[in-house]
Amino acid sequence: MKIKRYNTFFFIVVTLLAVTFISCESNFREVQKSNFSEFTPSGEADTINLKYTDSGRIKAVLVSPRMLDYAAVSFPFTEFPVGINVTLFDENGKKTFVTSKYAVTYKMTDIIELKDNVKVSNETGQLLETDQLYFDQKNEWFYTEKNYKFTDPKGNSRGVGIDFSKDFKIINSQKISGNVYENP
Repeated sequence: MKIKRYNTFFFIVVTLLAVTFISCESNFREVQKSNFSEFTPSGEADTINLKYTDSGRIKAVLVSPRMLDYAAVSFPFTEFPVGINVTLFDENGKKTFVTSKYAVTYKMTDIIELKDNVKVSNETGQLLETDQLYFDQKNEWFYTEKNYKFTDPKGNSRGVGIDFSKDFKIINSQKISGNVYENP
């Protein structure tokens, strides 16, 4: 009789443990789901034409077919997945043109990352081409550690790593590779 009671008691304990583990598994999955947040933009825009002004002067014009704003994440950023076309203006109205097939602007650092077929040019014919470029908005400074090609009316050069002012007045090449060609 004691063996039968022991078997019944053992069966009940095993059954309760099994039910507990099954319910814990279900609760664990629910907890995982509650901690999972979808990475979705808080704002979206198509075909944007943004003009940035300061003291009544246009400083920049940004045109893009698509913008995704991730303002609600811990490190907020704005993404331009289809590319951008930017025109920067200096105090005298001279223009610098920036294009890329992809861009991200990080709001906390004021850094813009440009990727894929990046081109920066100006009205005097200077052109820089690279696959990745950063723009420090606060200091109005471009830089990259990637390969680049620089074309100037006076000559052409290639290299790895360059930084320069938005008007190309100051250019620091880190490593020029190949030849510097002077145009006639």
